[in-house]
Amino acid sequence: MTTYVPPGERKQQSPHLPFGDRRDTPFYGKDILSVAQFDRAALEYVFGVAHQMREMVERVGTFDLLKGKILANLFYEPSTRTSSSFLAAMERLGGSVIAINEVRYSSVAKGESLPDTVRTLEAYADVIVLRHPEVGSAALAAKYARKPVINAGDGVGEHPTQALLDLFTIVEEIDQIDGLTVTMVGDLKYGRTVHSLARLLALYDVRINYVSPEILRMPTEIVDELERRGVKQRSFSALESVLDQTDVLYVTRVQKERFNDPATYESVAGSYSITPETLRKAKDRMIVMHPLPRVGEIALEVDADPRAAYFRQMEYGLYVRMALLAMVLGKV
Repeated sequence: MTTYVPPGERKQQSPHLPFGDRRDTPFYGKDILSVAQFDRAALEYVFGVAHQMREMVERVGTFDLLKGKILANLFYEPSTRTSSSFLAAMERLGGSVIAINEVRYSSVAKGESLPDTVRTLEAYADVIVLRHPEVGSAALAAKYARKPVINAGDGVGEHPTQALLDLFTIVEEIDQIDGLTVTMVGDLKYGRTVHSLARLLALYDVRINYVSPEILRMPTEIVDELERRGVKQRSFSALESVLDQTDVLYVTRVQKERFNDPATYESVAGSYSITPETLRKAKDRMIVMHPLPRVGEIALEVDADPRAAYFRQMEYGLYVRMALLAMVLGKV
């Protein structure tokens, strides 16, 4: 049986990527709207930059790569992790942030359109990060903006930066993607994180298991898309059927805010719970991931297990978002 090696004890090789004005790169001035923008070569580049960001933060904490640059953090939905992660990423890079998390107190509450809000903010900022409850909102904002727009989640559509950090977590923790079995558990219907991650995983030789209640299954259009791309997929209602084969267990919460009927939510809210007992049936070398927040689907006692990667996952997100900000602003 393979012994689990904590990521901090592994020797990683990171390509040397020069920092500075790099306006000749394919990411300079570009919007980050969908995982469809990325192929394997682009992902390797992003992850190389992110790994370097990790090394620099560990060595010096903050640096002035984006000194003089301003990020507008525009969030129409409540957010703790994503909003704070982008804010920390910009400040670690020496830039500044206009944080707009309470849109009900802003001009938006007065009826201002999204295009007008974006065009106003880009007069003050160099890059805009947007979270919005409507699918397609990030693409709409990018249509009207002259500055780069980064999609931080559009309704039940996509969450590309989360998918990138999720894949980076797998790379940093397991050192590979090809050949892995990834099991996604919980709310696969409304969970935009698993939608985007599944599409990125389709670039690799992986097997994906879907474990969910019948009414929360992965949308047919995503399953069909991955089938056309040759991804091996299977659906289950019980985690026990596939846990012992799983290399990455990706757990999601059932999102109460996506349900119109409270009774329907209550009927599926506690469908799965990961406990220390659950993990006794899992591989020694595997990881448990979760986009957070959790609301009972992973027991607190699991946190002490070295396979519990979800808080490390949040840290990896900082490095990925640092990389993306530096890349769209032409610094790497």
